[in-house]
Amino acid sequence: MGNKTTILIILIAYMLLNVVVGIWVSRRSAKENAEGGFLQNYFAGGRSMGGVVLAMTLVATYTSAGSFLGGPGLAASVGLTQSWIAAVQTGTAFLTLGVIGKKLGIIGRRINAVSISDYLRARYKSKAVVILSSLALLVFFTTQMVAQFIGGATLLESLTGLPYKVGLLIFALVVVIYTAVGGFKAVVITDTIQGFIMTTGTFLMIFFVLKAGGGLESLVSKLSDVNPGWDLMGKGKFGSDIPSLQPGFLLSYWVLVGIGVLGLPQTAVRGLGFKDTKSLHRAMIYGTLVVGVLMIGMHFIGTLAAPLLPKGGVETTDKVIPYVVMNYMPSWAAGVFLAAPLAAIMSTVDSLLILASATIIKDLYLNYISKKASKKTPINKEEGGKRIAFYSFGLTAAIGIVVFIFALNPPDIIVWINLFAMGGLEATFFWPLIGGLYWKRANAKCCIASTIVGLVTFILFSQVISTPLGVHAIVVALFASGLAFAITGLLTKEKPDAEILKNCF
Repeated sequence: MGNKTTILIILIAYMLLNVVVGIWVSRRSAKENAEGGFLQNYFAGGRSMGGVVLAMTLVATYTSAGSFLGGPGLAASVGLTQSWIAAVQTGTAFLTLGVIGKKLGIIGRRINAVSISDYLRARYKSKAVVILSSLALLVFFTTQMVAQFIGGATLLESLTGLPYKVGLLIFALVVVIYTAVGGFKAVVITDTIQGFIMTTGTFLMIFFVLKAGGGLESLVSKLSDVNPGWDLMGKGKFGSDIPSLQPGFLLSYWVLVGIGVLGLPQTAVRGLGFKDTKSLHRAMIYGTLVVGVLMIGMHFIGTLAAPLLPKGGVETTDKVIPYVVMNYMPSWAAGVFLAAPLAAIMSTVDSLLILASATIIKDLYLNYISKKASKKTPINKEEGGKRIAFYSFGLTAAIGIVVFIFALNPPDIIVWINLFAMGGLEATFFWPLIGGLYWKRANAKCCIASTIVGLVTFILFSQVISTPLGVHAIVVALFASGLAFAITGLLTKEKPDAEILKNCF
């Protein structure tokens, strides 16, 4: 049996495992849906995540194919600079759960929230805020999901020989089925599996790269010959020609992948699903350790892999890790490792998919469409519950189908669109979340001003105007939106609503 066949069997078996888990979770949740309510279970998992599950689902949602392919591949060219960039992401889980998670979880229980828009509605009491944030979320989430669908299909195509469209169909079916059927619980449980797979894959890569290179000392001695300056910031092979490795961008990039992640709704929403404070504190520790292993481990081993590449190099940095896997790892280990980037892609997609579905069903349909319709034609609670369940299953599947169609003809600039979408989400949600949680005078006008200024500034400085000192556009956007948020709040001088103070502080 050839390498590609063995790898294909392992990857398909892994994807089928996720489908089986999704169906099992769906059946197990049937009784819970009756007791706790469909929406609470489908979109928030009944707020039952323990420490390990919460940590793994947060890590799995945050990581993507770039954590295993693009980033480590670039590290093979530019050296330890890429590892230094990745290191700041180690605190992501601790920062997200510590700054947002606990407070958001407490408030979520008071107001019965299952989505970020639920929180924004209760905090700002504004239809405009909810609709504006929901539309931004849907646009940027769809863009990110298209990129991840393409990544999953490309991975299957390049490593197993499957045609791109066949790989895309397999990937789409697996993710859409277990997410649509199982809901939030299926997402977090499969994310937990994927978190362990990613960790295992990282250790396998470290072991086989060190083995192939004759040990750490041997690899380091060869690095100075094949990649001079590999251990210097912003240096390394081709490093001086890459704008993203200049000091201004390097420092500001830490905002995008560091503190800026507090504005990502797909990670913030995890704060609504933990079981208790003890679980949250454990997740902060577990999550920090796992992110550190994944990010630092994979990027460091990418740096060490440079001597293992052919003299002429590989076609692109994205193909560095696949080359090492296919040439220096046995087929069984290659299959397990390649399940790691596939797991990263799947875990990102399922989280975006369930949150996009929640936005449409819970935040838009139930609050602004269903209420008006029910006044004209009242329906009983049981019938309404069944209808919402049917709509939720169907809509989750429908969003997946739309993303699949967009991914059939992938644009060449999809990687940059994905990064743009991440910055757009941070520009939209960072200050409404942070300001809303910690500033009592924050109001709907603050939120709207911040969102509009943040999005406009981010688009201008990322697409039209050059940023000062080469910093990333997100730095300018967060600074401008923060000013808009604070100035608007100070000028409006609205007295905090008593109900908002009771529920949110």
